[in-house]
Amino acid sequence: MEAADEFMKYRSPLVSRYASKEMAYNFSDRKKFSTWRKLWIYLAKAEKALGLPITDAQIQEMESHEKNIDFAMAAEEERKLRHDVMAHVHTFAHCCPAAAPIIHLGATSCYVGDNTDLIMLRDGFDILLPKLARVIDRLANFAEKYADLPTLGFTHYQPAQLTTVGKRACLWLQDLAMDMRNLQRARDDLRFRGVKGTTGTQASFLQLFQGDHDKVEELDRMVTEMAAFKKSYLVTGQTYSRKVDVDCLSTLASLGATVHKICTDIRLLANLKEIEEPFEKEQIGSSAMPYKRNPMRAERCCSLARHLLALMADPLQTAAVQWLERTLDDSANRRISLPESFLTADIILTTLQNITEGLVVYPKVIDRHIRHELPFMATENIIMAMVQAGGNRQDCHEKIRVLSQEAAAVVKQEGGDNDLLARVQRDPYFAPILGQLDTILDPKTFIGRAPQQVARFLSEEIHPLLEPYKAKMDVKIELEL
Repeated sequence: MEAADEFMKYRSPLVSRYASKEMAYNFSDRKKFSTWRKLWIYLAKAEKALGLPITDAQIQEMESHEKNIDFAMAAEEERKLRHDVMAHVHTFAHCCPAAAPIIHLGATSCYVGDNTDLIMLRDGFDILLPKLARVIDRLANFAEKYADLPTLGFTHYQPAQLTTVGKRACLWLQDLAMDMRNLQRARDDLRFRGVKGTTGTQASFLQLFQGDHDKVEELDRMVTEMAAFKKSYLVTGQTYSRKVDVDCLSTLASLGATVHKICTDIRLLANLKEIEEPFEKEQIGSSAMPYKRNPMRAERCCSLARHLLALMADPLQTAAVQWLERTLDDSANRRISLPESFLTADIILTTLQNITEGLVVYPKVIDRHIRHELPFMATENIIMAMVQAGGNRQDCHEKIRVLSQEAAAVVKQEGGDNDLLARVQRDPYFAPILGQLDTILDPKTFIGRAPQQVARFLSEEIHPLLEPYKAKMDVKIELEL
């Protein structure tokens, strides 16, 4: 096929535009079908070790042809046979004539199909976990750096009591830490389907070993060990339970929700000009408005995270409608939903790492916003200071209420600045505390224990979580698009 022909058909942007090479390879035909051949080799080796008449020469022949797959022949065989596994059995047998009689011996299609899917899921998690660790590491550094920088808190997207930039980052980190634990648990909970036969009863293998149950159990154990799994599922139908896919993809969808929330926050803060994502020297924000610095990386994360959330419906419905020992209506759906979930999670983590490595903070803008709102927030502190100076709380409250309403009218009706502080300073009633106003209005007196919370949270929860990934922390991300 000529290169130009590639542009005559649809290509998934997840691969052509976004995902990493390692994740794209993990769900590639090369990985899939070479893994099928590995599984046939594992099966033959275990069957030989347990006494079936299989020779070293047959196994060596299979091993020598593990990687040289004739994809054109396999495609032609599948067109004729309408069966992907048998097409590859025939293709493998064609280059392994001595081993042909024992390839796939006693197995059903799901021996290679489902076991390969489980390997891809496991390896997919192994690609994602270090990437998630790096995102957490970058955000932890950010949180530590800005642990005590006061900023307006927002509830209902309305100015609320102050927090710090670092403390807000810890809210993001806490969700990511939950995702980290969920992904690790889902990865560690994966088991191998093993060798279970057509409906999961292992009848074909019991026949091969002439009724020797111990050998059938040992066959399952040996193949599971060769595939680097600690356990296999003790019971299966023809397939492993599709609840496993639900478990795996639900952790990715949950990660998608986390990333969407973080990147939405960054987009909101970018509008306020308090925080911005990285922006390249020659990057163009808008074709019509040259001044714009759009948060396109965060927007990409939100866009793809939305797809990741939507994909969660597929495994749920697939698990719900599997009849008895299995139906084949899972197959076409899983070919799409499993790879796309991991490919999508992969690119949003890569993009988020790029964002968190280059977040730009504008402390003076943040301070201006604080100064605009702080006089209103400080009214309770002013009342308390007046009471301590001998004033009556109710009288002071009424004075502050009137002045606050007047200042609010200037802000809302006239578009002016918040002049509450100036009104307080002009009112003789507040003369006893004028010397304390600078201290009363120091933003750092409004952030509570935010810096201490950041320090403890990073020390007790984040740093231990990252310890297993320290050797993989140095990878930096340069986005090509």
